[in-house]
Amino acid sequence: MTTTPTLTGQDIGQAEKATRAVLDRLLARTGTGFHGWVILNQLSAAGGVMDAAGLTSRVSHGLKIGPADVQDALSELGGQNLVSEGSPAGGAAQVTLMPAGRARFAQVQAGIGEITQRLYGGLPAADLAVAHQVLATVTERANAELAG
Repeated sequence: MTTTPTLTGQDIGQAEKATRAVLDRLLARTGTGFHGWVILNQLSAAGGVMDAAGLTSRVSHGLKIGPADVQDALSELGGQNLVSEGSPAGGAAQVTLMPAGRARFAQVQAGIGEITQRLYGGLPAADLAVAHQVLATVTERANAELAG
């Protein structure tokens, strides 16, 4: 007799799709695409400037998308004056978060904080810690499968 796991990829997928739909609704109100949001988030975490190749690699790997998709998102953000791409004299290409990009990041981050409270508020901290550990392990194993 086989036992069905308590948690499956279907459960994870349904939770991801539902939470992503809530996030997409917020992003649509701000005029930000999902890939663009990830780029803004990465730039903000890095202090506002990143090596373009490193940013592209990080976003490509994290989202499992190609470099052309990252470049498309960067172009869209540049067209909104949220980021700037350039090369300092003799240096590698860099992407810089512009003041409008910082404002957009703050706007979306505040909305995510409200969403997070609505979705996760009231859940026991110990349960959230266990869920985090399980999902981190599943992600690590899936990435190993993809790399192998």
